[in-house]
Amino acid sequence: MEKPKVRLYVDQPLGAGQAVAIGPDAANYLFNVMRLGKGAAVALFNGRDGEWRAEVAEAGKRQGIAICQSQTAPQVMPPDLWLMFSPVKKDRTAFIVEKAVELGVARLMPVATRHMNSERWRVDKQTAHAVEAAEQCGATFVPAVEDLQPLDRALANWPEGRVLFWADESLARGSSMPSALVAGPAAILIGPEGGFSEDEKSRLRALPFVRPLSLGPRILRAETAALAAVVMWQRAVGDWA
Repeated sequence: MEKPKVRLYVDQPLGAGQAVAIGPDAANYLFNVMRLGKGAAVALFNGRDGEWRAEVAEAGKRQGIAICQSQTAPQVMPPDLWLMFSPVKKDRTAFIVEKAVELGVARLMPVATRHMNSERWRVDKQTAHAVEAAEQCGATFVPAVEDLQPLDRALANWPEGRVLFWADESLARGSSMPSALVAGPAAILIGPEGGFSEDEKSRLRALPFVRPLSLGPRILRAETAALAAVVMWQRAVGDWA
């Protein structure tokens, strides 16, 4: 059976024989952009029920219906890893979100820091980036995307039992410290382009759940640091181990 050419995220239940409503945006993409019609196959996922092969039963200009036929991939959840980062310039923030989804992050947590150089953060827009990345990379899960919050608030409400690995640029030219990475609920904190303030560094160093992490011999840009840290954690104790 030929693999569907189009993969689409839907926020509806999926199962054998389930009818799935196709809304205006998806209908425009499927039927106008991709030129699919009645009888065409499409791959659907919702972040809960795995991936399903579905057949288009109705194809209109602004809506349609697809009927689920068979599951083509089981639901695969990412490791319990959160990515905390300070938003950067528009395109580079979108890059962080996209690559975090591809690498397997469970939650995206933007935090406002003293030297943050961008306050642009729209949950709906970044969720759309996350969905698009999941559609493209074959993931069956879309990470939760949170509202921007101050770093102090995030630290004050930190959940018990979750380790926070802080990418500390002052450790550049040190070792990558792979032994510091441990399995279990975790988060990675990446700072802004201007780095953390001295007050922020002092607070982070004083918290018992925070573990400084070196990302190698060079100081990395924020988006590079986010990718490097996630890859390091995934390779050591995540689902790449």
